[in-house]
Amino acid sequence: MIGKSIASLIIVLTTIFITYSISIGNLDFRSQFSFFTLPKNVTQLPCRTGSPLRVYMYDLPKKFNVGMMSSKIAGNDTSPVTAGNIPVWPDYAGLHQQHSVEYWMMTSLLLLNGNDGNESSEAVRVLNGDEADVFYVPFFSSLSFNKFGTNMTDPANEFDRQLQVDILKFLRESTYWQRTSGRDHVIPMHHPNAFRFLREQVNASILIVADFGRFPKSMSNLRKDVVAPYKHVVESYVNDNPPNPFKSRATLLFFRGRTARKAEGKVRRKLEKILKGYEDVHFEAGYATGEGINASTQGMRSSKFCLHPAGDTPSSNRLFDAIASHCVPVIVSDHIELPFESELDYTKFSLFFSIEEALIPGNMVEHLRKIPEKRWVQMWSRLKEIAHHFEYQFPAQKDDAVNMIWRQVRSKVPAERLAVHRVRRLKIPDWW
Repeated sequence: MIGKSIASLIIVLTTIFITYSISIGNLDFRSQFSFFTLPKNVTQLPCRTGSPLRVYMYDLPKKFNVGMMSSKIAGNDTSPVTAGNIPVWPDYAGLHQQHSVEYWMMTSLLLLNGNDGNESSEAVRVLNGDEADVFYVPFFSSLSFNKFGTNMTDPANEFDRQLQVDILKFLRESTYWQRTSGRDHVIPMHHPNAFRFLREQVNASILIVADFGRFPKSMSNLRKDVVAPYKHVVESYVNDNPPNPFKSRATLLFFRGRTARKAEGKVRRKLEKILKGYEDVHFEAGYATGEGINASTQGMRSSKFCLHPAGDTPSSNRLFDAIASHCVPVIVSDHIELPFESELDYTKFSLFFSIEEALIPGNMVEHLRKIPEKRWVQMWSRLKEIAHHFEYQFPAQKDDAVNMIWRQVRSKVPAERLAVHRVRRLKIPDWW
């Protein structure tokens, strides 16, 4: 009799506990009992097994990527690019080359199928999406804007918009996109105007950007996105070994580029006025033409410091031209974010001035002249050590720009998984 009473009491207390737990949302039967599973249309995400990052790349028709590299619009070519028909990146100058990260990421995956990839690679392509950590979308959104969208009133602008409509429709029909709302998808948007028509509809994904100058925090941020370097347009300085590097660079400070810019880039006009009259300072307006690139190459290689003021957005390709030339960057940009900063300490090879500091007449030049030769040589030496991290090449090599980007993508996966798992178990809207 006593035993039955005790059993009844236990049942009553258990019922009360369960009822209370459910009422306050602390008990989730899905996590306590194996017969509660995810919906049939949602598959379990694979567990992480460490490096390399496992990447599933969508087989998109060429019109979304390499078809745009030709002079004709490849609208009727529905075949995907393969390892056997990879086109060589054209010898573009200017914006086409600077924002070509989408091409180098795609081609790196084409040669990395299964276990046949380079052992030094940070990513390996898997052909089964259920085995993937992330999904790469090989849509050349930057090239699309540069070719079809730069003139907002041009009829070709409609082709740029239609490509974005088509790729979004494709993704929304993908079961892989549906299971995480695209959070584990990697989408290159390196040009600040890339994907501009429908950008907000893919903002949950891992975006590959140049900076956050035209993105609200709700759309793009360091927690989930990757800042990738521009592809430098000057030639890499491979034989930079003079007996006395400090004395071999006679120009103190060098700048060559567009001076009519918007937003923070307006500082360029002001700097032009402030830096006039110094014999060892070269400040010149110029464009990224073949002749202009040659002039920049010679100027950077013969200068101790290279000025990097903000452009229309906080960053510009000039920083990476300076790194490739082993010319110590002088960065004047209040809101710049830098590639690979979790691994590289830019203060070891760059100098930073706020816009306010840079616009004090004589302040910047005086500061540069006071830097001891020994310290400059240390920064120059460090530039030579890290320059390979900013090289885009095919095939990709150990620790080059592509592999560094994939390593950064891998670092975003835990936060993406956390977001997906929390959304699946929350019973009330998120309280953060």
